[in-house]
Amino acid sequence: MLVIFGYIIVTASVFGGFALAGGHLAALFQPVELLMIGGAAVGAFFVGNNSKAIKATLKALPSLFKGSKYTKALYMELMTLLFEVLTKVRKEGLMSIEGDIDNPEESPLFGKYPNVMKDHHLTEFITDYLRLMVSGNMDPFQIQNLMDNEIETHHAEGEVPVHCIAKLGDGMPAFGIVAAVMGVVHTMGSVGLPPAELGILIAHALVGTFLGILLAYGFVGPLSTLLEQKLHESSKAFECVKVTLLASLNGYAPSLAVEFGRKVLFSPERPSFAELEEHIKQSKSK
Repeated sequence: MLVIFGYIIVTASVFGGFALAGGHLAALFQPVELLMIGGAAVGAFFVGNNSKAIKATLKALPSLFKGSKYTKALYMELMTLLFEVLTKVRKEGLMSIEGDIDNPEESPLFGKYPNVMKDHHLTEFITDYLRLMVSGNMDPFQIQNLMDNEIETHHAEGEVPVHCIAKLGDGMPAFGIVAAVMGVVHTMGSVGLPPAELGILIAHALVGTFLGILLAYGFVGPLSTLLEQKLHESSKAFECVKVTLLASLNGYAPSLAVEFGRKVLFSPERPSFAELEEHIKQSKSK
């Protein structure tokens, strides 16, 4: 929603300012220039990326127009789930959660936290490392190294759409210049026309440069920044799980292990100690 709101502000500011200065908005309507800039940019996007990068970028685009799912409520659910799992392990042993982690979709324990279950990658991350803990064949340092490598891989995959969109935006001013040059060529080929008509042709050519820069810095470029922010948010959820499970492996009680995880969260989404404690108590009473 904020993306659309931002686009409205950009459009109103640029075109509104032009109109207030006495400009004629009709002169800026150049669909042929848009075709040259947009078509060339999309073509270059397909040339410069493999099928995996293209699919990842197209898949990421819809998420730009949605709010973040990594809210305080989600993190409280996540940490309460981890607390309950670790408490069950402490009371009944590691083998007691084997059924929960092998089939979390049918687990009563995981089923209490639908927002966590909606995130397939996060759920898989939790169950995979709980399964390694159940196996008992790895020490905390090995698991930490494996977690760090997986989070790094997740981050690297998430950066692919960021770079693709950033490069797409970076190329648009150049394609705007291409469109402008084509307009100038057309103008120079029409030097026999009256000065008034030549002026119109030159204006049309300059619109290409204007549109290329506007699309790059007002519309496409900011999307890469937003994608990068969303990537950091998703990585933080994995870090929360990592720190909590490692604290448990190092012998800390579930309440302290969850506190370790709470501390790594960004401050806007981080629940207070009292909020998390109250949420855990409410979950126990259900």
